[in-house]
Amino acid sequence: MEIFITVLGIIMVGLIALYVLFPRTLFGFFRDTLRKRGKLTVKSIRVGDMIWPYLEGGSPDAEPLVLLHGFGGDKDNWAAYAPEIVGKYRLISPDLPGFGENVRDIDRDYDMATQAARVRDFLDAMGIEKCHIGGNSMGGFVSLRFALDFPERLISMTLFNNAGVVGANESKLQQEAQGGKNPLEIHSPDDVKRMLAFVAHKPMKVPGQFRKIFYEDFAVHRDLLDKIFWTLVEDGTVKPLNDQLGQVKTPTLIIWGRHDQLIDVSCVDVLKNGIANAESVVFEDVGHIPMIEKPKATARHHLEFLAKH
Repeated sequence: MEIFITVLGIIMVGLIALYVLFPRTLFGFFRDTLRKRGKLTVKSIRVGDMIWPYLEGGSPDAEPLVLLHGFGGDKDNWAAYAPEIVGKYRLISPDLPGFGENVRDIDRDYDMATQAARVRDFLDAMGIEKCHIGGNSMGGFVSLRFALDFPERLISMTLFNNAGVVGANESKLQQEAQGGKNPLEIHSPDDVKRMLAFVAHKPMKVPGQFRKIFYEDFAVHRDLLDKIFWTLVEDGTVKPLNDQLGQVKTPTLIIWGRHDQLIDVSCVDVLKNGIANAESVVFEDVGHIPMIEKPKATARHHLEFLAKH
């Protein structure tokens, strides 16, 4: 027992030292552990003049399920969700251009139609003719745009609190954006707590050194992220897809959190009434990111839907 306590003490001291002296190393360790738990492998592929990093898990012979992250996110937004999916589908989660380890060039265009066309090019490069697609927030907007522009490439679509339509009620984000404010902008390491509370109904606690990493990564790309945010706002509120939903022929599942402050839950009715035969699930105790806030329950509904198609 004494030996066990001694070894445990050494490990704890080592982790504390890493946290204080090398927080990015420890952060990377936790990220890699989450990937390993989801049986995900980091890969990359050239798409035109860009290198797309992505996570992949599952049998290469299984039906591909391509999952797209939201604004400010990256491929690892789906890592906690992966254990529920891998083994049944070939999960592929890329960094979209402008985010993560993909090209982050402020001189490129990042409107949703352009991003959807880039996803098509990614699928071409991967040799994927048809897939299930899913996306959260901005990624859901890209998915919806993809379903309109390239319907022949889809088996099904799942929208997780997606942007791109206007509901009966304004969200807090819409209200602040109308006043010229970007509520997703991070102003300091401590401001990360506010942002997480804005996104999740019951936000996770993030240690101070890790909040510093989030802030530093945001600050490096502040101008680019600001450009993409206002492009997303314009596409989603000035040019929403409400009137085009009747053109969507892809089988669609809508998953939402009742307490979403970014995109109001009233958008569910807009989507369900606009897309023929669309199904929907609303979680009562979830905010904007159901695949992170409630991964098992979200995956259960998702898998039941996918099994039909």
